[in-house]
Amino acid sequence: MNARQPSPIDAIAEAHTTRLAEMCPVDATFMGIAGHDHQLNDYSPDGLAAFAQLNRDTLGELAQATPVDDTDRVTLAAMRDRLELDVELYESGARHADLNVLACPLQNLRDVFDMMPTATADDWGNIASRLRLMPQAITGYIASLRDGAARGLVPARLQVEEGIKQAADLGDPETSFFVELVANADFNAVPIPDGLATDLATAARRAAQAYDELTTFLADDLAGLAPTDDAVGRDRYALHSREFVGARVDLDETYAWGLAELERVSTEQQRVIEQIAGSGADMADAVRVLDQDRSQVLQGTEALQRWMQETADAAIANLDGVHFDIPEAVRTIECRIAPTETGGIYYTGPSDDFSRPGRMWWSVPPGVTEFATWREKTTVYHEGVPGHHLQIAQAVLNRTQLNSWRRLASWSSGHGEGWALYAERLMEEFGFMNAPGDRLGLLDGQRLRAARVVVDIGVHCRLAAPERWGGGVWNAAKAWALLQANVNLDEASLRFELNRYLGWPGQAPSYKIGQRLWEQARATANRKAGASFDLKAWHTKALNLGSVPLAVLSDALH
Repeated sequence: MNARQPSPIDAIAEAHTTRLAEMCPVDATFMGIAGHDHQLNDYSPDGLAAFAQLNRDTLGELAQATPVDDTDRVTLAAMRDRLELDVELYESGARHADLNVLACPLQNLRDVFDMMPTATADDWGNIASRLRLMPQAITGYIASLRDGAARGLVPARLQVEEGIKQAADLGDPETSFFVELVANADFNAVPIPDGLATDLATAARRAAQAYDELTTFLADDLAGLAPTDDAVGRDRYALHSREFVGARVDLDETYAWGLAELERVSTEQQRVIEQIAGSGADMADAVRVLDQDRSQVLQGTEALQRWMQETADAAIANLDGVHFDIPEAVRTIECRIAPTETGGIYYTGPSDDFSRPGRMWWSVPPGVTEFATWREKTTVYHEGVPGHHLQIAQAVLNRTQLNSWRRLASWSSGHGEGWALYAERLMEEFGFMNAPGDRLGLLDGQRLRAARVVVDIGVHCRLAAPERWGGGVWNAAKAWALLQANVNLDEASLRFELNRYLGWPGQAPSYKIGQRLWEQARATANRKAGASFDLKAWHTKALNLGSVPLAVLSDALH
């Protein structure tokens, strides 16, 4: 494909991305934009205001711009959607009440260190710089939460209480991640200048102290103001749903669809359960049968990491040239055991120059030493190929056609997570999930994602719960009952799942809703093209767009 001549709209997007990286260095590190690894975001009210103003300024420039081709038209639509929504969220006060159990500054300031290289003295110098800035970043974050509270915008009590636990763990002077990061470093293998080790140790202790101060603020100042009601209400929820799905959806229709989809997947899963364990069997029976096959059980994290890598590499080899044309740079994925212990499995994209490869991370909870491959093969496809790795790395690589904002900064959960769920089903369609255990694992994940739609919309929009789940209005207790009946997770993991939904409205349903919209887009394209429909070509066209809001995707693919 010939290189595209950059347009004035591309220039606006490039300038915006440059300023975004300067104002949000943590985001820049996650995006793989070099040059900002020594800095941290300004999470203070002034910092939040400055970022909102950047978005307003860019929107003003875009309003004066004229697209020159289809690529420009997609860029213009996608940037308007994302930037206008971000300004709307800022003006609603949502950015001043940004506290939840999974994805807010409390976690981001810690997690960004997982993305930073440690191979050279300069790398450790960047880490030292970031650690030194941690007290300032935490102080700014506290100021924003305090500002939100003054306006009556306080996260729910559950999120504050869980935030206190997480902050206290990071603030422990002996066991804080920051302290251990430096204490466990091998400075014999990576020689560093005289004094840097001392500077690192001092900065790490002060970073831990900053989290201790955050713990005190959350416990002494914010917890007493926090509402006990987990629901954010329909108006706020609609805003967050647009943020994560990347399209407006009818919340009542989507909730009803979620209930029907949960029933449909449950019925499909029951058929597989009985195929494995006999008529009338339940999930526990099927698990016992499958776990008796010790060839499908891994012992220890080293075996897990090897299996992840082998499975991911095999998917790339089997799909390349058949169902997808996978560029050379994208054929490398690195599978790692995460330094955290939350139980999450996630993907981080490659750096802009691919010096940092795309990575699949598995965060193993304490004490967990056995892993059933039948449960997790679908997850490797979700995070790897044809899921997130193919989707994200291919967009990063597409610099001859897309500007940096499209390649690196644009992200819509409905598009990205929806594609990854769609990719799981693709592997079933392509014949890679024929083993009953693998199909059971796939359906187990799909059932969880359908349950999320029901719980998330039901609780936050205060909808009526079916009598089967307690009747009346949805609340956390009824949501817990539904999850226990439908999700095959241990109690601690399931509780974390529910806490996540309660504190991060609109995000969890975006997976299944996004999958639905991807499947609808494919069906529409298939119907229009008829016998000439080429699935491989359609996937290539869709992936080459990068991550765009799903409302934009549907127009771009027609």
